[in-house]
Amino acid sequence: MDSQKKLSIPTKTQGRLYLCTLKYNKTMNAFKGTGVALVTPFHDDQSIDFDGLKRLIDHVVSGGVDYLVVLGTTGEAATLTSSEKKQVLKACVEYNAGRVPVMLGIGGNNTHSVVNEIKNTDFYGVAAILSVSPYYNKPSQEGIIAHYTAIADASPAPVVLYNIPGRTMSNMTANTTLALSHHPNIVGMKEASGNLEQCLQIAAAMPKDFLLLSGDDLMTKALMAVGGSGVISVMANAFPGLFKILTHGSHEESLLATFSLLKMNSLMYLEGNPVGIKNLLFHQEIIASDQVRLPMFKASAELSGQIKAALQD
Repeated sequence: MDSQKKLSIPTKTQGRLYLCTLKYNKTMNAFKGTGVALVTPFHDDQSIDFDGLKRLIDHVVSGGVDYLVVLGTTGEAATLTSSEKKQVLKACVEYNAGRVPVMLGIGGNNTHSVVNEIKNTDFYGVAAILSVSPYYNKPSQEGIIAHYTAIADASPAPVVLYNIPGRTMSNMTANTTLALSHHPNIVGMKEASGNLEQCLQIAAAMPKDFLLLSGDDLMTKALMAVGGSGVISVMANAFPGLFKILTHGSHEESLLATFSLLKMNSLMYLEGNPVGIKNLLFHQEIIASDQVRLPMFKASAELSGQIKAALQD
């Protein structure tokens, strides 16, 4: 395809390719199934609740998730200081104690800053990074490819792309994803475009071992049916067991698990993410407060009542 050739990435040296292939193969199995996009619990004064974070990690790991995703959008990384990010990552690695792999969110709309952050991050205990497509700037597809190439070249850990045009206001096309899929240090894509045809285009032409991960809980079953490897989930914070069934169960079990999430899923994003999921975790008594940081605002009484009623159902 001519358009794909125009979006090709630079070829790496043979030695670099060999080393990254080893990491690639090792990472493939680590990030299949359910990854949970961990929330960052806060006290009512908005300081980080590390005891709550430990309870949450114990809850999801014992519930059967396959890996943790730390400091993503759901973790409110945008409102954490650089020091707090380091503390949260360190705590997650320690609390997890090697039970499941850890994927770290590192992204932004300033390529130079993202590369510098990667260079200044302690990757102890981190198996891969998740990096969101540049937001606000609305770059061209060539700009997106150059951005991710710089990140993948700089990262000591394999990179998973993240397409979420609802937040970034810029879609990564299937051709862009497929071009980047051949970079030796890019191992997968979290697809949250909601565009099933685009996902099909990726699935039809991606390398055999490329990870196509759902960024939408309810789309997981559909993506796995066409070659997807699983999900990076918001609701797995609350329902890790259901997502274990959804991604590892039989066809019938997976469908039932998906249908059981319909009512709750519709409530999770009414007032923004992670407002809904934090309120749900609060009602489950997994975290002590559903506090979020501005500009997000904690769940209204009306939404909280709806979530509590749906949980009881």
